[in-house]
Amino acid sequence: MSDTIDTLIARAGSTAAVSTPQFFDLSHEADHAPFEALIASGDIRHISDDYEEQLRELYGVQNPSHVYTPGFKDEFAAHLADLKAQKPLSQHGLWVYFPWRNTASHILPESEYHLVRTARNQNLITRDEQEKFYNATIGIAGLSVGSSVAFALALSGGPRRMKLADMDRLALSNTNRILCGADRLGILKVEMAARTIYEVNPYAQIELHSEGLTPDNIDAFFEGLDIIIDEIDDLSVKYLIRQQAQKRRIAIVMAADNGDNAVVDIERFDLDPETPFFHGRMGDVSYEMLKSLDKFGIGRLITKWVGSENVTERMQGSLMEMGKSIVSWPQLGGAALVNGAAVAYCVRKILNGQPLEMSRALISMDEKLVPGYHSPEATARRKELSEDFARQMGI
Repeated sequence: MSDTIDTLIARAGSTAAVSTPQFFDLSHEADHAPFEALIASGDIRHISDDYEEQLRELYGVQNPSHVYTPGFKDEFAAHLADLKAQKPLSQHGLWVYFPWRNTASHILPESEYHLVRTARNQNLITRDEQEKFYNATIGIAGLSVGSSVAFALALSGGPRRMKLADMDRLALSNTNRILCGADRLGILKVEMAARTIYEVNPYAQIELHSEGLTPDNIDAFFEGLDIIIDEIDDLSVKYLIRQQAQKRRIAIVMAADNGDNAVVDIERFDLDPETPFFHGRMGDVSYEMLKSLDKFGIGRLITKWVGSENVTERMQGSLMEMGKSIVSWPQLGGAALVNGAAVAYCVRKILNGQPLEMSRALISMDEKLVPGYHSPEATARRKELSEDFARQMGI
């Protein structure tokens, strides 16, 4: 009797795809057989090979004064012919296999890949700044907004070494603000994020902590970090993060979405280890007190931290509807992207020792794009609403 469709689905779903790329150097005979086996088995079903174009870009980046001269095309053709005379083009560079995509891509070696991939960053980011950015080690705790941060860092040629911590799996309701599709539903968020980062930079070195951050593992997580991105919801774990950052004298950057807007908090324990936790905005708190809070208590304290005067009108109304007409506080994909870009900017500035706000920045789409936002009437209305909201929240 043939298998039922449910049996076939269960069998196919029982084998999870590996979330780490695999490299092959076909100039080495030992790599031929395993690469050929992946093709023969069907594990590699797609090949991406635009290596010649990558070489053309590399030659241009290395010889920028030649690119717009009449002889550039012939000059590169001679260079390419010389490379092919040394060995077949398939044996130059590396082949990277992405198991979750069943795809192999032919790419430049790491230093050349990085040079070409970040060529259009110059001189908005200088070469020296780019190298400091790339060679840092970053920790990201929490991968909702944190995934946007990770992707923004990777896109801008940021840290090759990342440690990612989150215990949750990707749910359908997450996909309004996380850059991924239905093909990744149900997988761990750390794996979801790692796959996207590897697709941007296959040479990334990513350490996954699928248990999240706990009192037992946080010390090991912080080992070797240059900076920490805090995007965890659990306030008690946020407290532990600050204890570690203070002890190790590294900066914390955190961003929270607020409707269509962003609130970016920066704690420079690297410059001043006596910086008050949360800049003192939560008052006198402890790990034990924060650990005892329920979701509503967390929402109340986060509101106090953000400041009721900074919470948008629709966010205020939404927070009052939690557990009534909505399940949790709302978040938007656009705000997550704004947060990701803002945090990546802060990280790059901190790593390069450049001037940066030491406490908080409000990034408001409403302020910049809503007509009459600063009118006396609109300002007075926001003040009245925020005072009423603060009273309702008990803060």
